[in-house]
Amino acid sequence: MAQVSYFTEEGLAKIKAELKELETVERSSISRQIAEARDKGDLSENAEYDAAKEAQGLLELKISKLKDLIANSRVVDESELDTSKVLILSTVKIKNVATGATMEYTLVSEKEANIKEKRISVDSPIAKGLLGKVVGDVTEVEVPSGKMKFEILEIKR
Repeated sequence: MAQVSYFTEEGLAKIKAELKELETVERSSISRQIAEARDKGDLSENAEYDAAKEAQGLLELKISKLKDLIANSRVVDESELDTSKVLILSTVKIKNVATGATMEYTLVSEKEANIKEKRISVDSPIAKGLLGKVVGDVTEVEVPSGKMKFEILEIKR
């Protein structure tokens, strides 16, 4: 059974737009490349044809994966989420207990994660350590560099 993925409305819309782009623009582009390579003659020794067919196979695989992702996705209704504890789509302000540095992250699905926008995946070690916690909790998180302790200062949507 496929894994259910949770998205914001905008995140799911981006994935649907990417799928539409692949199905309409990219598919026709690769079809043209295959036709042009086929017109050049002997297919048994035609590297362009082989490359275009391989690109077509990779594109169809990507389209299939995106369709599966969309079919198994759910849009999270932020208005129904509990704001007293850390959940997906929570914006969490945390303090590194050892250094005193504060950070603020929004927990999102893996496909929507972007560290530059301070959006981390709920599957990341830090997010896993924060999920279900409430303001004032101190949690120990296993990260690649060792164990870190974070105090939850604020949770908002």
